[in-house]
Amino acid sequence: MGRIGGWTPAEQLGDDLVPEKKRKRSPKKPPPALGWREWVGLPDQGVDWLKAKVDTGARTSSLHAPGLHTFEVENREWVRFSIYPWQRSTADAVQVEARVLDRRLVRSSSGITERRPVVILPLQFGSTVVDVEFTLTRRDQMGFRMLLGRQALRGRFLVDTGRSYLLGQPPRTERQANRAPDSVAGSGTGSKTGSKAREHPEAVPDPEPGQTPTNG
Repeated sequence: MGRIGGWTPAEQLGDDLVPEKKRKRSPKKPPPALGWREWVGLPDQGVDWLKAKVDTGARTSSLHAPGLHTFEVENREWVRFSIYPWQRSTADAVQVEARVLDRRLVRSSSGITERRPVVILPLQFGSTVVDVEFTLTRRDQMGFRMLLGRQALRGRFLVDTGRSYLLGQPPRTERQANRAPDSVAGSGTGSKTGSKAREHPEAVPDPEPGQTPTNG
């Protein structure tokens, strides 16, 4: 078969020369969004609900750790501390033991610099569980027991600073316990005594020279 009207039939060009239709790529699903405050959980410690502040201005995350005590296991530093699930109460406290991965200089929002131990704890955001690095400190004067910084959020979540609780909220009884003082909080519905935190297999790199993370 020859040329027809100035063009050559596709059969004579070969299959590899026949242009194919461009495949449409499915749009990439955006990451889930968080508000400036969210309810999260610590599944390994049996804490179903804990209110956290999402702070994109902080590099690292921090956790209120009263009763912090260090000890050694097989020549490695470990810490033991308590977690108070409710903001204004010490009820339903959970004791945690975790291996120290690093100690880092952190400057608080008040301008005070301290060297804090760093641990990794699995944190639940809705149906997603992520291993998060936390520096341990006392947050008695802060409005939230937990602060989530950029390292925990990068590549995983978007943040809508004008909204709250996009992942949902606990039942009303849990929210009432969070607002209640020590005398009435602690109905036992919010948390249970937890086991040891999981040991993370990878070492945490040291901070870059001359860099002091800012954290609350």
